[in-house]
Amino acid sequence: MIAFQELLTADALISLLTLTVMEVVLGIDNVIFVSIVMNRLPEEKRLKARRIWMFTGIAVRIVLLLCIGYIIRATEPLFTIFGNAISLRDLIMLAGGLFLLVKTTLEIHHKLEGEEDETQQGGTKKAAATLANVVGQIILIDMVFSFDSIITAVGLAKHVEIMIIAVIIAMFIMFSFAPRISAFIHKHPTLKMLALSFLIMVGGILIIEGWNPEAVHDLHLKNYVYFAMAFSFIVELLNMRVRKQKPSHPVELRGPKETDLEPKK
Repeated sequence: MIAFQELLTADALISLLTLTVMEVVLGIDNVIFVSIVMNRLPEEKRLKARRIWMFTGIAVRIVLLLCIGYIIRATEPLFTIFGNAISLRDLIMLAGGLFLLVKTTLEIHHKLEGEEDETQQGGTKKAAATLANVVGQIILIDMVFSFDSIITAVGLAKHVEIMIIAVIIAMFIMFSFAPRISAFIHKHPTLKMLALSFLIMVGGILIIEGWNPEAVHDLHLKNYVYFAMAFSFIVELLNMRVRKQKPSHPVELRGPKETDLEPKK
C-alpha cells in the first residue's frame, strides 16, 4: 500500500493529473455512446441509468486495476489466425468493435427510418424493459472501453492507488457532463449523426486493434479518428452559428408514422 504522504509528491500528483486527463479523453467515445442510447429512455429513467453507469463503471475499473496482474497476462497470445496472434484482450476488442458497429448502425436506422417509441398500453412494462436493455448495453460497452483504458494506463502510474483515484475522478467528470452532452446532441440532429458516425469509426478501430494491435499504434489510427471528429465538430459549430443568423427549421430524426404509410385514396 502506498503511504498518504507519497500521494502528495510532485511525481504522484503529475501522474494523477495525467492519468485523469487520459481517462476523460479515452472516455469521450463512451460518453457519446451513453448520451445517444440514454435519449431513448423516458426522462424520469435517465438519471437512474446514469447513476448505474457511473457506479458500475467505477466498480469495473477498480476490479480491473486490482487484478492488474491478470490483465497484463491477458495480452499473451491464446491462438493464431492467419499469422496473427490473438489474445484475450484482442477477443474483447473484436467483440466490442462488432457490438459497437451493429448497435450504432441500428441506432442510425432507428433515427432515420425507425418507428416512434409509443407508450400506450403496457407503457410501464415497456419502459422498464427499455431501461434494463439500455443499462445492459451501457455496461457492456463500458467494460470494453475500461479494459482498453486500464491497459493503456499501466505505463502512466506506478501505484494502483493513484490509478483508482484517477478513475474515480474521471468517472465523476464524465457523469457530470453526460447530461449536457446528451441534451446538446439531442437538440442538434446533425451532431447526433456525426456522433454516430464517430462511433462507427471507433468500432472499426476496435476491430483493427483486436486483429492487429501494432497497426493501430504504428499508424496512429486513433489520432486520425479523433482529429476527423474534432474537425467535423468545429465545422458543424460554425454552421450552427451561421444558422443562428438565418433561422431555419432543422430536420428532425424521426420515424414515419403508420398513418403516413397508408396508401392515399
